[in-house]
Amino acid sequence: MILGSTGSVGTQALDVVRRSQGRFTVVGLAAAGSTPESVALLAEQALELRVEAVGIGRATAARDLQNALYAAATAHGWEQGSVVLPKIFVGTESAAELASWPCDVVLNALPGAVGLPPTLAALDAGRTLALANKESLIIGGPLVKARAKPGQIVPVDSEHSALAQCLRGGHPDEVRRLVLTASGGPFRGRTRAELAQVTPEQALAHPTWAMGPLVTINSATLVNKGLELIEAHLLFDLPFDRIAVVVHPQSVVHSLVEFTDGSSLLQASPPDMRLPISLALGWPDRVPQAAPGCDWTTATTWDFAPLDEAAFPAVRLAREAGNRGGTAPAVYNGSNEVCVAAFLARRLPFLRIVDTVAEVLGEHRTRPAPESEATLEDVLVADTWARTRAGELIEEMSAI
Repeated sequence: MILGSTGSVGTQALDVVRRSQGRFTVVGLAAAGSTPESVALLAEQALELRVEAVGIGRATAARDLQNALYAAATAHGWEQGSVVLPKIFVGTESAAELASWPCDVVLNALPGAVGLPPTLAALDAGRTLALANKESLIIGGPLVKARAKPGQIVPVDSEHSALAQCLRGGHPDEVRRLVLTASGGPFRGRTRAELAQVTPEQALAHPTWAMGPLVTINSATLVNKGLELIEAHLLFDLPFDRIAVVVHPQSVVHSLVEFTDGSSLLQASPPDMRLPISLALGWPDRVPQAAPGCDWTTATTWDFAPLDEAAFPAVRLAREAGNRGGTAPAVYNGSNEVCVAAFLARRLPFLRIVDTVAEVLGEHRTRPAPESEATLEDVLVADTWARTRAGELIEEMSAI
């Protein structure tokens, strides 16, 4: 089952499936359906892979999906009786419904907090969860972990996939710390003052990865690395003071594990998401020829540098939110998603994205939810409050 099939991770996952020589069979697909192009792509994917079920989040796009399916079915030989149309699920609950559809693995590649209900549904149904939607784990926190059996969540992010691979090389008691690598985004090396006039076009021009707009902007602000910091803490049960971030512009070393004897194991491969996607789909086994490897016949240099937290405070802010626990990570994520949308709409300056998130988190101190008591309702209420408050602050700034 692939949720978010028309996005960057989803389309690459389907490429892995096509190249796997029959190893994987896709039984269902889901997407938001926010544009006519994505609806048409979803229909084409469904007919090509002959899936049993398809879901679309935007209810008003249901008829468009039906029409697109009929058009695609005609092209695939429907009139000759060689095509069976899939069952259609519609609305905000469609992805969660598909997450419990009979299958072995659910790849959750939906963007943002909307991925939480499908994550919980997949875990409750006993599916292996290939998690590309880091936000659902981050905002759900202990709630998600309590629903997951050991080994049920397999990370898709390249950094956490790298850590999972490196951790095979030692006993948990031998781990000193985890080190997440960051490309530094398109503005690596710039001071805070030099970031004041950044435009959406500049922020969307990532030097290494091709991703959706939310993740790309998060990479530019390093909010994405902050989210990954919290994700690593939750996935691997290490305290935040034993998880570090280092800037590695080449994006070839995806992360590393330092052990107590002073040795470090790292995972290296060209920046191609098909490798961690394939590993998550086939975990714990590797999928041959999933992606090209490094070319060791060519001279190359890898650079590593400390993170400039004065220019990019998002990681420090995420560490604070993670240490507070409860619903603080949900507030960090929810307020950021609103700020990114406002930045892309040219209603908020680049630097104000993280500054506004910091303001919302600061106000949230009066609304704590102890980690042991946080419920799904707590998380959803905190997420809604954070989005509303971020919107209010954006409007206040616009009125000045």
